[in-house]
Amino acid sequence: MNPRPTRIPSAFRVPLGVSALALTAHVAPAGTWLPGPRRRWFPSLAGLGHPGHIALTFDDGPDPCSTPHFLHVLDQLSTRATFFVLGESLLRHPGLGRDIAGRGHELAVHGWTHNRPWLPTVVRDTREVSRAAEAVRRISGVRPLWYRPPYGILTGGRWTAALQSGLRPVLWSAWGRDWTKGATPEGVLATVRGGLGRGGTVLLHDADLSSSGRWRPTLAMLPELISGLRAEGLTVGPLVDHGLTPLRRAG
Repeated sequence: MNPRPTRIPSAFRVPLGVSALALTAHVAPAGTWLPGPRRRWFPSLAGLGHPGHIALTFDDGPDPCSTPHFLHVLDQLSTRATFFVLGESLLRHPGLGRDIAGRGHELAVHGWTHNRPWLPTVVRDTREVSRAAEAVRRISGVRPLWYRPPYGILTGGRWTAALQSGLRPVLWSAWGRDWTKGATPEGVLATVRGGLGRGGTVLLHDADLSSSGRWRPTLAMLPELISGLRAEGLTVGPLVDHGLTPLRRAG
């Protein structure tokens, strides 16, 4: 004789449904990580801007071991970029943050720490994004305009947090996969150029969060990348010059 199935009391069924809805709202927006749907349905989120301009962006800094090398090379190339910084790193190295801004580069928000958003944490996301945005404002003297979450995973909570802080989420349209083991300058450059079209946004890294020295191939290929783009008649610069509309003005 088969036992009757256990019936879940209605008092327990409602919270389970609510939890499922909350998890869906948390995870579904993260699908914008996929490059195909992002470019097709969310072009501004993919960083597609003015067709004569390429937005050059760097994630994960500032790091005193690597970021100054990028600033030096960018100065030599007369190029400005957008640095998506981590709040805790910025507070640890405020002088470096001021140096980035003082050289004419743009600071944007990458989060407070480089964590993975496995579970819905709307309150924490809002607090940390707001805290990072305030750190950028205090140290650079300019309110940030853009937000790019760690790993490019834009959950519902992170999207809400960005909007509440007046930040427009921007991911990328081409990257160098410069964090991978065995990356070379030639490989990083080929990967960037293989996915980059006119008006695109390039994602690179000026700091290491995995193992030491991963930034060196990126640094080495920058002159060739920028000179090649300019030879095609394209300008290279920060997101603020890319033709995207921010949620608010800097200042």
